[in-house]
This record gives sequence, C-alpha cells and structure tokens, in this order.
Amino acid sequence: MRRRLGRLVWMGALLVVSAAATVAAWAWWVLHQPFDDHRGARTVEVRPGQGAAQILRQLEEAGVVADARLARLYLHWLHDPPLKAGEYRFDAPLATPDVLAKLIRGVIVSYPVTLIEGLTAGEIADALAAKGFGDADLLRAEMGTPERIADLDPEAPDLEGYLYPDTYSFARGTSEAEIVDTLVRTFRQRFRDQVEPLWAERAPTTVRGLVTLASIVEKEALLDEERPRIAGVYAHRLRIGMALAADPTVIFALKQQGTWDGNLRKADLQLDVPYNTYVRPGLPPGPICSPALASLRAAATPEDTPYLYFVSRNDGTHAFASSYAEHTRNVERWQREYWRRRWAEEKRGK
Repeated sequence: MRRRLGRLVWMGALLVVSAAATVAAWAWWVLHQPFDDHRGARTVEVRPGQGAAQILRQLEEAGVVADARLARLYLHWLHDPPLKAGEYRFDAPLATPDVLAKLIRGVIVSYPVTLIEGLTAGEIADALAAKGFGDADLLRAEMGTPERIADLDPEAPDLEGYLYPDTYSFARGTSEAEIVDTLVRTFRQRFRDQVEPLWAERAPTTVRGLVTLASIVEKEALLDEERPRIAGVYAHRLRIGMALAADPTVIFALKQQGTWDGNLRKADLQLDVPYNTYVRPGLPPGPICSPALASLRAAATPEDTPYLYFVSRNDGTHAFASSYAEHTRNVERWQREYWRRRWAEEKRGK
C-alpha cells in the first residue's frame, strides 16, 4: 500500500513538472512568435513617467504584443531594463522580445523637415514651428544664445548664420534646445570638414567675416558656378575700400525693423543703419541668413577677379563688369530694356 502511494505521488510530481514544462514551452513559443493579430502599421506613444505594466497593457491593446503578462515576465527575466518614452511605429508583426528591444533602445519615430538655405534665424524658427517642431518664440529664444558658437565666433550676439540649412529628422516632442543644438552642430561639422581646409588668404580672416560674406553670396547667387565669382566681386570691393552696396543687407535691416514689405525703394538705400552696405563701409556687422555649403565654400575661396559689378540677367545668371560704364550698359540691357520689353508684351497680351 505504501509502495503504491509513493508511486502515485511520484507520478503526480512528474505530471506537475511535465505540465509546468509544457506551459513554459508554450509561453516561450508565444513570446517568440510574431503576433498574428497585428495587421498594418501601428503607432504607440509612450509618455514619460509611464510604468512598465501600463506600457505593456498599452502594447497589448494596440495589437502589438499577444500577452502583456507574458511580456512582463520576459522583461523581468531581462532584469527589468527601463522602457523609453516616445512615439513608436510597428510596420509589421514582431515577436515580443523584438518589440521590447525597440522600447529598451528607444527606437522612436522621427519626422523629416527641410530647412532651405537663405532663411534668417527668425524664418527658420517659423518654418520649424509650422511643421510642428517646437514653439516659434522658444526657438527664437534658443537662437539668441551665442554661447553655442562662441569658440568659432566670440563676437556673435546670436546664432544668425550658424543654423545650417539641411534636411533633418526629429521626433515629436524634441525640445527647442535640442533642435537648435542639432542645427549648430551640423554647421560646425560642415564648416570644419569642408570649408576651413579651403580657406584662402584672399578670404575674410575671421569665421564671422567669412560667414557674413557667404550669407550675402547666398542671397545674390542662384547658380553654384557663379558663387565664387560673386564672392570675388565683394572681396575685390573690400580690398579697395569700396562699398559693397548689396541689396540683401538692406533688406535684412528692414526685416529687423519690421518694415520689409517686399519692395526695396530708393529711400531705403539711404538708411543710416549698420546693415546698409550702401552707406556703411566694409562687411555688415554679421550674417544676414543661413548660407548653404556652396556659398560658404565660395566665401572661403573667392575668385580672384577684376570685376567690381554684376547685374541679374533674369534667368539665374549675372552679367559682370569691371568698370561702372560697362556696368551701366549691362543694367540698361538686362534690366531696363528687359522690363520695358516684358511690360510691352504683357500690355499686348491684354
């Protein structure tokens, strides 16, 4: 009788162990199978301060993991690494360990935003805010902190000119400080890797001067092949003490005053303000926009040219001249005659 009872107990224990092993094997299989109920892309936002249990329930409700309790056991087996906040996208079914790996590493969704060259700092702030990346006023405040660029430009009062135009990817909720840090860091990398090594003796001798010249070139040039020549015209004028007489600097001054309406008038060219290069000699006090790499490289290696003047041909190219008489003829041909002809054609079309 005792022998039979002992055999039954032993057999019962074996059954328990076998059942436990079966459950464990099943749980392990479930954990490592892509969840079949996952159809189409799913997006889950994990908010700061959420606990692991709450996050896992959220993933189960979204159809990303099959069982939040099994996922919690697996996470405990991993010694409970923290799950990072952010927006996550799951484009295809994943096994639970792969889902958790994304949250542990913080593989969050980011969105592209393109900042075109030639924008002022304020215009960049507005462009970012319009795409949902930060608050415009807070971005402007961050752009008013020159400490970020003090090692390159100790005289900078703000970050005008040092916010590199490019296509970036930011996660929703990225702070204004982090966004501005990224733009400045990108400028620093491009400048040190692709501009500084080219710096020629005929270029401005300070980073601030070079970026300022590049910003003017950016607003004047359309074609990359003309940028070194336009930079050369301004470098030539600087060498002989001739006023730069660059319209974009006056426009920047009007933007600073809040009076720019899209039209540059003769009276504007007489304004006695620091950025008016018609009445103030030399380079303006600082950059007037964020220049592209091509303009920075042109300012670092301006063409050694005899030209002192240029005028638009209205097709993206410019006519260059070394004398004022030649420039006057170019203006007559490419501006006055061109627009008289255009106006006459439009009138006939009516």
